[in-house]
Amino acid sequence: MKYFRLGDILVNNGAITQEQLDRALELQKTRHERLGTILIDEGIINEQRLIETLELQLGIDFIDLSKVRIPIELASLVPKSIARRHGVVPVRLNKDELTLAMSDPLNFVALEEVRTATRKRIIPKIATVAAVNKAISTLYGNEGVARAIEEMRYDNSARETAAAAQPRAEEVSDDTQSAPTIRLVNSILERASVERASDVHLEPHADEMVVRMRIDGSLRTVLTVPDELKRAVISRLKIMGGMDITESRVPQDGRSNVMIKGHSIDLRMSTLPTMYGEKVVIRLLDKSTQLLNAAAIGLEGENLEKYNRLLTNEHGMILIVGPTGSGKSSTMYTMIRTLNTEEVNLVTLENPVEYDIDGVNQVQINEKVGMTFAGGLRAVLRQDPDIIAIGEIRDGETAEIAIRAAITGHLVLSTVYTNDVFSAIDRLIDIGVAPYLLADALNGVISQRLVRKICPHCKESYTPAQTELDKLGCKADPASVKFYRGKGCPHCYHTGYVGRTAVFEILIMDRDFKRAVASGSHMTELEASVKRGAFTPLREEGLRLVLSGITSSDEVLRIINTTAD
Repeated sequence: MKYFRLGDILVNNGAITQEQLDRALELQKTRHERLGTILIDEGIINEQRLIETLELQLGIDFIDLSKVRIPIELASLVPKSIARRHGVVPVRLNKDELTLAMSDPLNFVALEEVRTATRKRIIPKIATVAAVNKAISTLYGNEGVARAIEEMRYDNSARETAAAAQPRAEEVSDDTQSAPTIRLVNSILERASVERASDVHLEPHADEMVVRMRIDGSLRTVLTVPDELKRAVISRLKIMGGMDITESRVPQDGRSNVMIKGHSIDLRMSTLPTMYGEKVVIRLLDKSTQLLNAAAIGLEGENLEKYNRLLTNEHGMILIVGPTGSGKSSTMYTMIRTLNTEEVNLVTLENPVEYDIDGVNQVQINEKVGMTFAGGLRAVLRQDPDIIAIGEIRDGETAEIAIRAAITGHLVLSTVYTNDVFSAIDRLIDIGVAPYLLADALNGVISQRLVRKICPHCKESYTPAQTELDKLGCKADPASVKFYRGKGCPHCYHTGYVGRTAVFEILIMDRDFKRAVASGSHMTELEASVKRGAFTPLREEGLRLVLSGITSSDEVLRIINTTAD
């Protein structure tokens, strides 16, 4: 390949000006990064324009790595150290030609190192930085999985041969403690961390075990484990979680902690006996998410002001409501981190304890030994608490104790599994809380849902149809409105979405609303009693996110359909 300088190419093509190039070159002297990285970081050019310019000027094709299946054996051809150091990944081998995806096709040092290591003719292709990094993690992670599986098969075969020659009693720990098993489990967990998975499902089938990961709320199959090895994998996980590996007939729960790429990850494990063996689900909790603040979980503008107002109360109750998987725990932990100061005694009652927070007295509920929410709450009230966080209110006894604690000078935080703020009040009254006590204790209710965010790299605008506006309750003329969606691209792996954010509706109890609750008004009457402008329903908040291009109308319609009419 003829030698080119990136800056000259971009200036000659009109992608950047000479002044912009000079500024980037000055920054490069102190930052010691590649010019392309500096140009993108400084907002001088975006990655897509950079790629298009290089395609045109160098005659090198773009490759969409999300649509390419890279053979695992290529991982042994290009060392992982070279791939990570230079941001390159082998894609295809055809006799003496190796196709190499590169985030920087002008990195001639990388081309020479790969050529020397492989002794192949290199065919460079351009790919995005994110796609290359993801492909590297997947390829070399899958290589670890494949190698571990082969070694486990070899170990099994060797043991069977030895057992045939000299029968002996089976030792369960032999398989589970072998290095290949450990490497296989570690590879699965590392893959989950790279993919930003919240949960890993290991599901036994008749002839294999399927590993699926929940990414941005949806399950995706990532790999399979041969049938003869699934028992060793499950046993290894049970050992990590402190469970009984000899018991496979009843469900078990466990937890562990691992370090993945410098991150401390808590693992919550659950086993379930099925027809073809034990299924294991692992919840991954990254302790670094404790750095989240209110804005990071999606609170902004008027909702952020309401949220902050609620946290200024020194007593009373704040409820967080929504279905499973709506982000209630993240909101509660964000509140706890905000309220946790040296001047207060903050106690939590959780089942299970998800994050270990310094300075907070966290209590694990264990109903098998009689440690219930109600019993734990009674004990906590004898511990001079200022703030009590209850993982969930699910019965009348717990609700009544919590309400009385809120009335007698404590700040109580809790969650309730209901659809919206009004049904939460109805639920507490249904399980036996006196309306006048609830009205006296309750400061406010936060209802929330999670929606996927549109990928910023492939976001496009469009004019919605009238039917789409009607479903969202938008009264505007279609011609005057722009909605957004993701076309699908390598950055989002053609889903159109990257990450999630929360949609909130927050009700702060004013005097008139408290009076309506105390009188025992029905849910529909409560809704009518809310002052106009003081409360924004979930539907309107969702519409705001659609109009601002954060999420799509499909996502908002999905969460609206889960709320009560």
